[in-house]
Amino acid sequence: MKHTAARTWCLAHWLTTRLNESLEDARRQPDRGDISITTVIIWVAAVTGALLIAGSIAVVIGKYNGKLSGL
Repeated sequence: MKHTAARTWCLAHWLTTRLNESLEDARRQPDRGDISITTVIIWVAAVTGALLIAGSIAVVIGKYNGKLSGL
C-alpha cells in the first residue's frame, strides 16, 4: 500500500507541475493559434466512425464465434 500511495502522489505531483508549466507557457505566449472548429468536427467524426466499426466487428465476432471455431 505504501508503494501505491507513493506512486499516486508522484503522479499527482507530476501532473500538477506539468499543468502549471503549460499554463505559464500559455501566459508567456498567448497567441499560440486556435484549433479550427472544422478540425474538431473531423476528429470527432473519425473517432466516432472508428468506434462504430470496431463495435460492429465485435458484435459480428461475438455472434459467429461458435461457428468460426469449427473451421
